[in-house]
Amino acid sequence: MRPLAESSPLPQLLKKTGLWRASQLDCEFRQGTPTGYALLDQHLPGAGWPTAGVAEILHDQQGVGELRLLTPALAYLSQQQRRWQLWVSPPYLPYAPALVQAGINPAAVLVVRPTTVNDSLWAMEQALASQSCSAVLAWPGNIQEKQVRRLQLASKTGHCLGVLFRPAAAAQQASPAELRLQLRGLRAMPLRESSALEVRVLKRRGGWSSSPFVVEFHDRLNQVTPDFADMPARNPARPLPELAFVEPHRYSPAHDHQQQ
Repeated sequence: MRPLAESSPLPQLLKKTGLWRASQLDCEFRQGTPTGYALLDQHLPGAGWPTAGVAEILHDQQGVGELRLLTPALAYLSQQQRRWQLWVSPPYLPYAPALVQAGINPAAVLVVRPTTVNDSLWAMEQALASQSCSAVLAWPGNIQEKQVRRLQLASKTGHCLGVLFRPAAAAQQASPAELRLQLRGLRAMPLRESSALEVRVLKRRGGWSSSPFVVEFHDRLNQVTPDFADMPARNPARPLPELAFVEPHRYSPAHDHQQQ
């Protein structure tokens, strides 16, 4: 059967009525917040992060590129909106000079460290629904499906992007989040000057899951600099914390994010 042309009456009627079609990601979706990566935008409904909804980022190791995947969008929101960006229980404090370099206003970034899981969930839900935040990033640890559902509803109320960083094993659990991405770090390759990240879309509204694809960061972090070449090799099983937003050869174990 020959597919219908987009200019024919039936496809135009389907578009106007908002009827869901598995072959069309952008059906019934508003424009998303650009991710800053053209290939990733092609895989997401609305060609970007949800403007109001919860996205889950699943990964096993910190520092594989989970924040670099988000910094262009955070910079965009920081420049386009005068709202807070809340970080709930990050494993490390963000590095302010690197936030500025990425285009994020550090004066609009709030970091909270609740002492209990219930307090963390309360802070996340209140911030998402408050309409005073453009983005809420959280590292909630173990979280239940009903709790994610409440956060999803709160993000719709506050028109806020919510991002939950969860372990890769959470992919085996059901989640009402409208977007779920699984990340895997790629080892440095001689032919690749920039660092990269393997991304797989596990869940997206209006479409099926995707095959893994590679997002290039277009940096020069794979280049060996003179001062880094003389340093002893670090354990590859313990990546440098990306939340510090510093290049590996400039990172110091005594960084102030370890201070309380």
